[in-house]
Amino acid sequence: MKFSLEQYLEELKPLINVDCGTYTLKGIEFIANQFEQKFQAMNGWNVKRVDCGKAGIGLEIRNQPDAEHIDIMMIGHMDTVFPIGTAEARPMSQDAEKAYGPGVSDMKSGLLNIVYALRHLEQTVLDKLSICICMNPDEETGSNDSVEWIQSVAKNAKNVLVAEAARADGGLVKARKGMAGYKINFNGIAAHAGNDPEKGRSAITEMAHWIIAINAMTNFESGTTLNVGVVSGGAGANIVPENAQAAVDIRFWNNAEYDDVNTKLHNMAQTPFVDGVKVTIEREAYKPSMVPSEQTEGLMHLVESAAQELSIELNWHAVGGGSDANNTAILGIPTLDGLGPIGAGFHSDQEYLLLESIEPRIRMLMRVLEKLAA
Repeated sequence: MKFSLEQYLEELKPLINVDCGTYTLKGIEFIANQFEQKFQAMNGWNVKRVDCGKAGIGLEIRNQPDAEHIDIMMIGHMDTVFPIGTAEARPMSQDAEKAYGPGVSDMKSGLLNIVYALRHLEQTVLDKLSICICMNPDEETGSNDSVEWIQSVAKNAKNVLVAEAARADGGLVKARKGMAGYKINFNGIAAHAGNDPEKGRSAITEMAHWIIAINAMTNFESGTTLNVGVVSGGAGANIVPENAQAAVDIRFWNNAEYDDVNTKLHNMAQTPFVDGVKVTIEREAYKPSMVPSEQTEGLMHLVESAAQELSIELNWHAVGGGSDANNTAILGIPTLDGLGPIGAGFHSDQEYLLLESIEPRIRMLMRVLEKLAA
């Protein structure tokens, strides 16, 4: 592979200099068009557009579209977390060591690394592998509108590699916590706090009971944590509050333990602490935990072998944040994450891509595919 960093960055720049936060449909469409054109310019690739509802479109790209099985599935997301106006305010820039910009490592460079790896693989290797790349538009908000599609494809896959950025120390991701996000609404009865407070039913009092109960469900030893991160409610200090709302984040390693927490929350909604208050729960986001299996460990050894042959030092991380790797690992499919170039500062204006890591990580991805073909 003859690699030009200058050419790579020229291809990366338009992917960064466009607002493509989740549900920013125009920006998502632009990114999808860019990658569709890249694969159409390569021989032997079929690009299918997938309707992901309100999130826009996804891309399903295959070299053997009629094959019943997929030897290797690669996943990446086209969306970012940043609001409209971010790309104009801080477009892609670089210094001698790093590139900066919204989504530069999370995860436009990971998507571009997939393109570069497949561009430069020998045709004899490609002919031995049934490859599928899925690019979805809504990972940053939980993949709610794309998870069904992603999992339907993954069920036919032998291995899954997710091209999120490698960690700042070069590490890959073998495990991710599961996560769930809830919106809980409390509906009471308003009353004048001075004249007849006894006629009211306080939504905030009910919420306060819930906060204490939710905090008590945290188990630091097992890694199941619950956080009431945002609360609101009430209309004035002299009014018994009729409405309140809480946003809750749950993280977990053990999927069964999460199921137990989920059941407890819904049972609590059926028996409010304050008589006359109604409680409704809406789960807005969910990803199961990603925990390595024996088969996953075999895939880890293959990746380690590829890295050693290229003199790339690797280590493995178990991290708290979720990705689409969670959605395929739960199906029992060997899944690894962090196959993109090295980056850090995700979801902030400090996000960066380590330039010297780009070419080695493309070569490592190529070597992994070559080993899977063998």
